[in-house]
Amino acid sequence: MDVAHVNPFIDSFMNVMPQLGFAEVRKGGLSVKGQELVCSGVIILVGIVGTLKGNVVYRIDTESAKKIASTMMMGMAVEQLDEMARSALSELSNMLTATAATGFANNGIAIDISTPTLLSGENISVKMSSKQVLSLEVLANDIPVEVLISFEK
Repeated sequence: MDVAHVNPFIDSFMNVMPQLGFAEVRKGGLSVKGQELVCSGVIILVGIVGTLKGNVVYRIDTESAKKIASTMMMGMAVEQLDEMARSALSELSNMLTATAATGFANNGIAIDISTPTLLSGENISVKMSSKQVLSLEVLANDIPVEVLISFEK
């Protein structure tokens, strides 16, 4: 797994989140995880095909997901992850991944992305497409989002 593949995702957060009302966006930690993950909260899966193949998972705890959806909806209170909140979170992952895809294209790497799939719950088992998964934490207004990046070799 090439750590340089993280940069388009960092750049996408830095560009997209301020447009949606998040004043402060910063990179948190970077680590490597295994292929088998157990996640809780909101998990949004986006497939990647083209020069690179794999998937990206955005993991957000439930309370943080509500805060993100609220900010995206101009401060409207989000008490539960209803259809509108789920739609906003799916669109966010679509915007972030599409912006990262543009960053890859600017570096000569052509990729396409799938429609996002949103899951929510406790102890959701996710098997990523590669044995090593890069885990990037990004904070938007101190709300953590974990980006799990997995490309096949």
